[in-house]
Amino acid sequence: MLYDNHGREMTYLRLAVTDRCNLRCFYCMPEEGIHYMPEKQLLTWEEMLRIVQQLYVLGLRKVRITGGEPLLRQGIMEFLEELSRLEGLEVCLTSNGVLLEKHIPQLKDYGIRSINLSLDSLDRKRFHQITRRDDFDVVYSAMLRLIEADFKVKINAVVMDGKNEQDILTLAQLTEQYPISVRFIEEMPFNGSGKGSAILNWDFSKIVDHLKSHFGNMQPMAVTYGETALRYQIPGFKGDVGVIAAFSRTFCGTCNRIRLTAMGEVKTCLYDDGVFDLKSFIRQGVSDEEIRQTFITLFGSRPKDGFEAEKNRKGIINESMTSIGG
Repeated sequence: MLYDNHGREMTYLRLAVTDRCNLRCFYCMPEEGIHYMPEKQLLTWEEMLRIVQQLYVLGLRKVRITGGEPLLRQGIMEFLEELSRLEGLEVCLTSNGVLLEKHIPQLKDYGIRSINLSLDSLDRKRFHQITRRDDFDVVYSAMLRLIEADFKVKINAVVMDGKNEQDILTLAQLTEQYPISVRFIEEMPFNGSGKGSAILNWDFSKIVDHLKSHFGNMQPMAVTYGETALRYQIPGFKGDVGVIAAFSRTFCGTCNRIRLTAMGEVKTCLYDDGVFDLKSFIRQGVSDEEIRQTFITLFGSRPKDGFEAEKNRKGIINESMTSIGG
């Protein structure tokens, strides 16, 4: 098994397969987008599969495919099919939903049943203002099709002061009718501008208080090891709501995540600036054992939490979330 130097079991890989995205959410990247890497500078599907296989040997139990928008990269469905053949490995997908609906039957055939859907507003105008794209209808339709197909659906909504706080209650209200989880995420500084705010007006405690002021007696739910969301059941509702303290970083003590960017950079924490160029290492012709030993070594000197990781950075945070995989 792979453990870090703080005794945390590393069983969950967040694997970004592309840095490209078809939305332009302002909290994730500048309006003009970012400088996308040429395909040859990304990990190949074969390299990614090999990495997953070696982490699987070390006890990997869950892999979440992210981006950018993962469905933009040609070959993604064949890659997901290969991953689904690793017995006992839970394969999940995070998507903005724009290209998702047509792939739902195939995803179900592969045994992929957990989908995280990014959706920051149920108001078409605010959705357009946030994403800079007019794709609300196709995203909402994809959500309904996922629910109908009995997927485990999690809605990820970033809470932004002055932008969509009025959507907190309407998004939470979805869980009355649908057996989904709606998770409200603190806004983070990974917008590609290097100008992330040091002040957070809507932190996790304010979001929870806002929900409680409207829905009353929300019941706390049991938290599993490594889970980032504080989840609550609203009495009589089919689903649940949760809050992820991504900026406050209250869940670092049980973080079991390995992060790998599409460019092959290993991150032992979301807030570090990358600790190892695994792509270049693999292309030197290294053995599977050397790949496994590299992960053991890297996680043997992991920062205690996101604050230590940020302090150890070489410069300010100027990445876009689409380039690091969330």
